Amino acid sequence: MAVRIFKMAKKRITRVYTGLGDEGQTSLLGGKRVRKSSLRVSAYGEVDELNSVLGFAYAKSVDPRVKDLLGEIQNTLFIVGSDLAAPQDSTFSPPRVTGEMAKRLEERIDEFLPEVGELREFILPGGAEGGAWLHLARTVCRRAERGVEAFFGDSREGKEILIYLNRLSDLLFVLARMENKAQGTREIFVDFGRGEDG
Repeated sequence: MAVRIFKMAKKRITRVYTGLGDEGQTSLLGGKRVRKSSLRVSAYGEVDELNSVLGFAYAKSVDPRVKDLLGEIQNTLFIVGSDLAAPQDSTFSPPRVTGEMAKRLEERIDEFLPEVGELREFILPGGAEGGAWLHLARTVCRRAERGVEAFFGDSREGKEILIYLNRLSDLLFVLARMENKAQGTREIFVDFGRGEDG
């Protein structure tokens, strides 16, 4: 499935700074001004952070299938961010996150899981550089999911975003294992005894 990339108004970015956020406010898509500390801004900020961590994972990955999929996910996360940044009553209408996006992730999990095998024990996050960055991305994804949940609460709005991020964190775990396997790095199982005093 090709990722839909939305095209904003054909307007070149000619300035990096505008000064409009100097008082602690920012503009949502459509122009509404909100505090930078708002739950909505925090939610799409965490999605942006996730995308940046995935940039590191992409740079360090050696499995071409992982790199290809990470590029696709990074583009999709821009749709997630734009969905979060555009209230339902916004005058700006970006593409919204759909159930098909989460289904695509499920398909990739089902495709890759047999290669790494099911786990009966917990593994320590880490391994080769690509795998370690993907494990970090998984935890940032979980935080982004919590941020989205905190913003939407029990509202039906945002449900598809929550499902997408939930599936994405699962996929990132599988991709971390794939990267470690591709780089010949052995997975280390958690030894609960090593955490005991004495």
